Amino acid sequence: MNEVLEGRIGVKEAAQLMGVSERHTWRLVADYRKEGAKAIAHGNRGRRPAHAIREETRVRIVELVMGPYGGVNHSHLTELLAEREGIEVSRSTVRRVLEKAGIRSPRRRRAPKHRSRRERRAQEGMLLQVDGSKHDWLEGRGPHLTLVAGIDDATGTVPHAVFRREEDTQGYMLLIRDVMESKGIPLALYSDRHGIFQRSEQEKETLEEQLSGERGLTQFGRAMRELGIGSIYALSPQAKGRIERLFETLQDRLVVELRLAGASTEEEASRVLEAFLPKYNARFGVPARQPGSAYREVPKGLDIDRVLCFKYWRKVGADNTVQFDGRVLQLLPGRDRMSYAHAKVELQERLDGSLVVWHRGLVVASAEAPPHPVTLRARNMRRSPGSLAPSHPSYHADQHPNPSPDTPQPNPPTTPSRPPKPGPDHPWRRPLLTKSLNT
Repeated sequence: MNEVLEGRIGVKEAAQLMGVSERHTWRLVADYRKEGAKAIAHGNRGRRPAHAIREETRVRIVELVMGPYGGVNHSHLTELLAEREGIEVSRSTVRRVLEKAGIRSPRRRRAPKHRSRRERRAQEGMLLQVDGSKHDWLEGRGPHLTLVAGIDDATGTVPHAVFRREEDTQGYMLLIRDVMESKGIPLALYSDRHGIFQRSEQEKETLEEQLSGERGLTQFGRAMRELGIGSIYALSPQAKGRIERLFETLQDRLVVELRLAGASTEEEASRVLEAFLPKYNARFGVPARQPGSAYREVPKGLDIDRVLCFKYWRKVGADNTVQFDGRVLQLLPGRDRMSYAHAKVELQERLDGSLVVWHRGLVVASAEAPPHPVTLRARNMRRSPGSLAPSHPSYHADQHPNPSPDTPQPNPPTTPSRPPKPGPDHPWRRPLLTKSLNT
C-alpha cells in the first residue's frame, strides 16, 4: 500500500502481488488512505461467528463424552447426539470441540497400504459373506457372546445376524434359515476354511472317502449342497475384508447400543441387535450395480427344518430301538411296516433339539423308549445291602467284622495256569490218514 501511494508500483501490479482483484485493491487503497494499517485487518476480527455453537452446547458434548458416550468414535457420536440428545452438529464440529477439550478419538488409523479393490457382485443375493466374531459384546455385564452374521457383497447390508455362546454349526444354520425366510436362498456363500464349513485336510480319511476319492462334507456343507448354495472358501482374512470391516464397525457401534440399552443377557442382546440392523443398513448400505434381487424363492413344499438339521445313520436294534447321544428312541409300528428291526434309518436332530427318524422318505413314528432291564438291574445293584457303607442303618458289624493285624488273612486266589501242551506222540497229533491205515 505504501508503494502504491508513493507511486512506485501501480494498482494492477499490487493486486497481482496480494492475490486479490484489482477492484478490491482500489477499495483497500481508499481505506488505507483514511484509516491507515487498521484498514487492512478483516472487519469481523474479534467478533463471534453467527453460526458458532453456544458454550452450553460445547460443555454438554464434553460431559456426554466423559459419561455415557465414552469411547464412541466421532461419526457415531454425531449420530447419537442428533438421535438421542437433539444436538444437531456436524462431525467436524464434534471433532474440534473434543480436541479443544483434550479428548482424542478412540479410533486409531493405521498407515495406508496399497491394495486393489475387488469389484462387488452386481446384484443383491449373489454372494453372502458369513463369519463369526467372539467379543465381549456386553462389556462384562453378561457372558461372552459370539456374533454370527452375514453381509451381502453387492449392497453391504446385513440381512440377518444372531448371538451365540460359541461359533457353531447350529448358529450358521439358524442364520441361513432366517435369511431364507426374509430374503430367499442366496446363490453362494463366502467363508473361511473353518471346520464348520470344510473338512480339515489333516483329518484322517474314512474308508468311504478313500473309495470315492473325495473328502466328505460337513453337516453345514451337506445342507448347503441340498439347498443348491455354492461355497467359496477364502485363503486369508483380507480376502473376506467386507465382513471383517463389518465386525470392526459393530464392535464399535453395537457395543455402545447394548450399553445404552442396559443389555446383560443373550436374549436382551438379540432384541437390541434386531432393532439395530435396520439402522445400520440404512446408514452403510450402498445400491447394487444392477437392480432387483438374485435371491431364489424357497421352493414350495420344501421342508427347511428337514434340510437345516444334523443327519446321522443308525441301525435299528432287534427291539426296534435306535440310540443317539445317550437317548433311546422306540420305533412304533406303522401301517406299511410293523417292524424296523435291523433296518438302516436316518436320524435327524432338528435345530430345536427334537429327534426325527426317517426311513425310505417317510417319517417313522417314535417315542422315548423305557429303560433297559440291564439299566434297571444296575440301579438295583447300587442299592443292594452288599454295597452299603458302615454308616448305613442296614449295615451290621457282626456281618462285616474288622480283622486285626495279627489275624492271618486268606491267600489271594492265584491265576489259573495254562493247560499242558500235548506231546508229539499224542493221538490228537496223529494224521487222520495214518490212523485209518493202522486200523
